[in-house]
Amino acid sequence: MNPIRKLHILLAGFTLTVAALIPQPALAWGSQGHQIIAALAQSQLTPAARKEVNRLLALEPGETLESISTWADEHRNPATAAWHYVNFPRDSCTFDANRDCPDGKCVVAAIEKQTGILASNAPDERRLLALKYVVHLVADVHQPLHAGYMDDRGGNNYQLQAFMRGSNLHAVWDTGLIKSLNLDNASIVKSLLVRPLPNPRPAFTAATAAQDSCRIVGKPGFYPDRLVTPAYIEEFTPVMLYQLALAGARLADVLNKLTR
Repeated sequence: MNPIRKLHILLAGFTLTVAALIPQPALAWGSQGHQIIAALAQSQLTPAARKEVNRLLALEPGETLESISTWADEHRNPATAAWHYVNFPRDSCTFDANRDCPDGKCVVAAIEKQTGILASNAPDERRLLALKYVVHLVADVHQPLHAGYMDDRGGNNYQLQAFMRGSNLHAVWDTGLIKSLNLDNASIVKSLLVRPLPNPRPAFTAATAAQDSCRIVGKPGFYPDRLVTPAYIEEFTPVMLYQLALAGARLADVLNKLTR
């Protein structure tokens, strides 16, 4: 099947599929996922936000939202590793900062801290660093397994067979489902932009985004029986695409609000 046609078929169930996963009204990725989310956000910036983002990016000539979207992974270190995820117990997707984010070491607290810096009167160099983190971490919190279960490290310890090789569930969601589309970033971005999200758009806070991701992980069938089948790909690719689109829109909302 033509890859573009395949994507359009998967997108046909886009809104309905995910609406069933996330209660109303609340209606890390690999490099490709992060770049897609950044490109989606770029296209939805207000003129004022685009001007300010470009002004900060000009501190490092040649950089774009897409190019900085993977910076936080490329510069991950022991002090920032926990900023990319939050782990929930299996019996609760309700965020509890004391339980789930000790000492502020989780994606929820990291987003809150970095958005605060971006909105502040801090020096531009510090605000640019915050922008790099915000672009990356807002994307991360929409990858369901970045808000998965503590006991299997967000699916990293759930071994399976996927795409004719050994893998784990976290990797399937980070890169496997996107790569299975066999499409370039521009084609995916274009398809997602022409299929709008529900209106009104789900409001964003880091905690609610993490809780919504956790609820997706808890959906029956999310954990395959050690084999990622064509049926699994057909069921969950629309969920993945929705999360990409939602992350892009919410990242734009954050930047539209925070950049002066």
